This record gives sequence, C-alpha cells and structure tokens, in this order.
Amino acid sequence: MDRRKERRLNLELPVRIWGVDRMARPFAEMVRARNVSDHGAILIGMRAKVQTGEVLDVQHGAARAQFRIVWMSLSGEAGIQALAMEPPVFSMNIGIGLPKVFEMVGTG
Repeated sequence: MDRRKERRLNLELPVRIWGVDRMARPFAEMVRARNVSDHGAILIGMRAKVQTGEVLDVQHGAARAQFRIVWMSLSGEAGIQALAMEPPVFSMNIGIGLPKVFEMVGTG
C-alpha cells in the first residue's frame, strides 16, 4: 500500500530552476520534473551541485514557487517539497498546465 499523502502524476514536465549552489554561486537550469504532486516532485538532470535542505525556485509555465531539496542522488536527481504556503506549481487539476493524458500513481 502506498503511504503518500497526495496523489502523483507519472509524467515528465520541463521546469526552470534557480538558486545558489554549495559554493555560494547562483545558477539557473532547465530540467525535467517527474512523479509530480501539488507539493513535490523529482527533478531530473540537475547539473548544479546543491545540498539537501537548500531552497530552489521552480517555475513551470507561469506558475512559480519555492521548494526545499529533501534528497539528492549521485545521478543528478533531487526530491523536492514545496515550502509551506507556496502555491501549487504542478496543478493536479486537468487542463491547468498539465497534459490531458497521464497515468495516476501513488493514490494512497
């Protein structure tokens, strides 16, 4: 049984991210977000060297919010979670920023 609090969409979306790397240098990148929910996602293809706990700005279309990095992999993936009171970047309402064809995962 899936223990997630939110439903997630198993798709990949292009997103723009920016922040400060672990050497205190600003960066901006285009990456992909997958396994998205209203309050989190997995970022794929990050080149910047960042640490868990750091805050990133994430933009998908016109929607933008701040997220905290909760885990990092050596392959350039990062799990992110929206900061409290931030608006959803990946709206779970079909027709608002997401493709109409998708597969639901983690509905638990």
